[in-house]
Amino acid sequence: MNWTTLNDFNQLQQLVEASHQKPQVIFKHSTRCSISVMAKSRLERSGLPEQIQFHYLDLLQYRDISNKIAEQFGVYHQSPQVLLIKNGECIYEETHSAISMEEIVEQAM
Repeated sequence: MNWTTLNDFNQLQQLVEASHQKPQVIFKHSTRCSISVMAKSRLERSGLPEQIQFHYLDLLQYRDISNKIAEQFGVYHQSPQVLLIKNGECIYEETHSAISMEEIVEQAM
């Protein structure tokens, strides 16, 4: 799976703009959390749907970006967490063991 690493605020704005053309997923990941590692592994084993762009945010390095995401989309910060951005808005978010590629794809369409 090819993740686009999210590591600055400009990328976040570009992601929002791109969501008007193609659904964007943000995966907020903590490298110290076993549940987060498990959720990331499940997503990667599922394969990458071409109709969705996936972004990876390392929470330990970029907590300020995670805080901005929570503020901008009106979601409570959790880890691991998946947000689906479409037409500039978060239309779906899920956390922990409930994260699944099938649900992301279903919500994106």
